[in-house]
Amino acid sequence: MAERPERLVSLDVFRGMTVAGMLLVNNPGTWSAIYPPLEHAAWNGWTPTDLIFPFFLFIVGITTELSLRARRARGDDERAILRQILRRGALIFLFGFLLSGFPFFTWPPALPEASFLDRVVDRIEHWRVLGVLQRIGLAYLFGALLTWRTTLRQQFAILAVLLFGYWALMTLVPVPDTGVAGRFVLDKPDQLLSAWLDRTILGTNHLWVGGKTWDPEGLLSTVPAIGTMILGTFAGRWIAHQERPLTDRLAGLFAVGALTMMLGLVWHWVFPINKSIWTSSYVLFTAGMGAVSLATCMWIIDVMQVRRWTFPFVVYGTNPMLAFLGSGLMARITSSIWTWDTGTGSRISAQGFVFNTLYASWLPPREASFAYAFSFVALWFLILWGAWKRGFVLKV
Repeated sequence: MAERPERLVSLDVFRGMTVAGMLLVNNPGTWSAIYPPLEHAAWNGWTPTDLIFPFFLFIVGITTELSLRARRARGDDERAILRQILRRGALIFLFGFLLSGFPFFTWPPALPEASFLDRVVDRIEHWRVLGVLQRIGLAYLFGALLTWRTTLRQQFAILAVLLFGYWALMTLVPVPDTGVAGRFVLDKPDQLLSAWLDRTILGTNHLWVGGKTWDPEGLLSTVPAIGTMILGTFAGRWIAHQERPLTDRLAGLFAVGALTMMLGLVWHWVFPINKSIWTSSYVLFTAGMGAVSLATCMWIIDVMQVRRWTFPFVVYGTNPMLAFLGSGLMARITSSIWTWDTGTGSRISAQGFVFNTLYASWLPPREASFAYAFSFVALWFLILWGAWKRGFVLKV
């Protein structure tokens, strides 16, 4: 008889903490007043915020490995598994692409005298191609395909090629428009090979508006992000070894996670930890941190059975796609599209009105900004709780 898979609550909690953290850092009351741990590192280095995205990709790798094992255990055909991988990766990318373009027209403040058709055309001409969900979709798709029918030794070789190959491309290859090798301009985001590739293939109008000449979720930097997902599949493979006691598996996660973090810190000396270009050192460091963090959650929740605090994160963790898409649409509507006249000749967004009225009117700037973000997370917990009680999960 096939071994019955164990249900680890800690996996949902870890994913839920990651998603809730993503909402918290993405929705401050004002971007001009944020606590330092809730900001991304200016360039090299890391903050707690820089751990959220790779943690999510890491857990995607874990759940992908566990899901494929479960499907094979119940006798699913390999072609059906392949179709699921292709379908899921394409849908995640499509959802992210549509979210980037929403509401599919440029709203009036940017083009006050333009017709609606002109606004639609302008939006298409400035539609960002890549983004967070797009990177998750691509990393999932290629990571799952590369580990689908390969052995563990082959997967280690693939990971080494991805990380060392990316390092070589970013540091040794001269950038075509300047002729300067990347190792001399690692502190200049617009002069790197990754930025040149994004501008050449996607065009400057379709990049992240904050970068204009480069994209933090660009094409080349997605390659090492696939490595983050593959490292998650390694962790999933280890967690799935039910013939070993859970405490032994935790010890392994702690040990290998600490070693991987150390390797990332060593690599940082020559290829700095950097989220914006997803450096190879960043991949190792954050995956190691993810393994240690997950092992800590597993020890507290599944070994010590301390679970009274976990329910909000379980709710978040069981419906991550609804949380990300829904909160993204809400933020876009309330901060940019839904506005009204203040009576002084200017307009204010719904988000700005709520923030100024309920928080900034009596709290210091940073506390007000954090309180708004926390309220946003709490509101989405209530929405997800309602979906959870009705058994609704947005799956892809």
